[in-house]
Amino acid sequence: MTFRAPVRDLAFALSAVGHDALLARAYPELDADTVAAVLEAAGAFTTEVLAPLNRRGDIEGATYANGRVTAAPGFADAYRAFVAGGWNSLSADPEHGGQGLSKAMELAVFEMVHASNMAFGLCPMLTQAAIEALTLHGSERQKRLVLPKLVTGEWTGTMNLTEPQAGSDLAALTTRAEPDGNGGYRLTGQKIFITWGDHDAADNICHLVLARTPDAPPGVKGVSLFLTTRRLVEDDGSLGAPNDLRPGSIEHKLGIHASPTCVMLFEGAKAELVGELGQGLPHMFVMMNAARLQVGVQGVAIAERAFQQALAFSQERRQGKAVWSADYPAAIYDHPDVRRTLMLMKAKIEAARGICLTTGVLTDIARLADSEEERAAARARQELLTPIAKSWSTDVGVEVASLGVQVHGGMGFIEETGAAQHYRDARIAPIYEGTNGIQAMDLVGRKLRMADGAVMRELCAEMLLTAEGLTESAELAAVGRALAAGVAALERATGWLLANGGAPSLAAATPYLTLAGDVIGGWMLGRQAMAAAGSDDPWLKSKGALARLYASQVLSLAPGRADGVCQGPDDLEATPAHALAG
Repeated sequence: MTFRAPVRDLAFALSAVGHDALLARAYPELDADTVAAVLEAAGAFTTEVLAPLNRRGDIEGATYANGRVTAAPGFADAYRAFVAGGWNSLSADPEHGGQGLSKAMELAVFEMVHASNMAFGLCPMLTQAAIEALTLHGSERQKRLVLPKLVTGEWTGTMNLTEPQAGSDLAALTTRAEPDGNGGYRLTGQKIFITWGDHDAADNICHLVLARTPDAPPGVKGVSLFLTTRRLVEDDGSLGAPNDLRPGSIEHKLGIHASPTCVMLFEGAKAELVGELGQGLPHMFVMMNAARLQVGVQGVAIAERAFQQALAFSQERRQGKAVWSADYPAAIYDHPDVRRTLMLMKAKIEAARGICLTTGVLTDIARLADSEEERAAARARQELLTPIAKSWSTDVGVEVASLGVQVHGGMGFIEETGAAQHYRDARIAPIYEGTNGIQAMDLVGRKLRMADGAVMRELCAEMLLTAEGLTESAELAAVGRALAAGVAALERATGWLLANGGAPSLAAATPYLTLAGDVIGGWMLGRQAMAAAGSDDPWLKSKGALARLYASQVLSLAPGRADGVCQGPDDLEATPAHALAG
């Protein structure tokens, strides 16, 4: 199935979430035509270069032999073309060789990268996160010698957290960083699940690694962040000898077969401290938060890819009589339930896209607004939305990919159609960069409680203003009423959580995050519908139809979801594992 880069959808979504206003105030040299040109060029690259490699990469995958990893066929050349096109440096600081574009634009471009080839997109995605960490916490030497190479993409970056005995519990890390007597360190230990930990697509690989120094205290306060590279970097920036690190193997995974997920072995590897001793987790969280937003975009992207294939199949596949067609056999798109499924898929994609791009715009405002007050407000809302963008969007990715298989029927369960690959690829996104359950706990335990809940309350007040505006339109009044009811349910659940910490909040964390994503997603669709109102263009008119469908199929569930949040944990606490085992 031919991939179509969703350039028009992305341009419209950017405008609807306030990107035009951002450009006017912070990027006066950019305009709508420039944004369109960047998106069109990215669409052409992803369609012509990356998408054709997607299926082959899934079948043949990356390979490991003789202690080294070889990228899937065609991937190394594609990566070099990606670097040559400047796609790795979009939002990076010009001081380090970046183009200085908005984070929201970068996210829009990377959605097309991930949609065309999710396994490929993981490599530059982790490099982007490494760039953010070194920009904020790197030493002058690291910023001078390493950061510019990461910005261009000539070198790639990885994130090394997980160890066999320590999954998400970073307090249990045991990798050691021994001082070498010359101001540096020697790393010894094993990390697992390291995305693109080794490959032949770039000259060097820069690993950001969490480890403990010999005198570090136990727990997370004893964890520091270190930079080590596959080949040593000399003081003049040239590449030196191979470092004492290597991949031990690559994992055999459910999906993303072309992304080499490595076991990395550090055998006295030379390394440099990043930032301050004992501040490894705060420093690494800069990298993780950047990656979390990108993972949310991955969820949108794989959903978009699965939807495109399902929509095309529904118009090609003919079966039975349909109430909306005189043809026999009719295209299955003309069966009401198939059409409802496809429209719901599309609505959820646009809702998730809006959440992710809004978070991107807030990232830009938090950095570029004139006043500290506005920067702080944007930063707080960005922090609130990040776990929702990551979790809700990746859940949408899995749901939409699953529905894509369903639209194909039995053909979807057959590998040759390609629908199954999207489902397999999508399934990792709710797990990595902090599982969605961890994101939900972060949301209710920390982000929701910022300023005693004021950040969420202010967001709810803004959503209610949109609901009021929607009710003034005859075509969108039902959307406004459903959104208002959804916001009321979210406010009720928010109040309950703020009053009930500890186990009650943790038990309700995932239901609450789902509720928040559902309601905020409805807000995104309502804003898009208002922006498109009055147009005779069928594509723009569909925005109202999608918002109405979402209101009836998703927002209508919000009061019940709020009831679930407020249920309390008594039954969970009272049910031992053996009672479930039978």
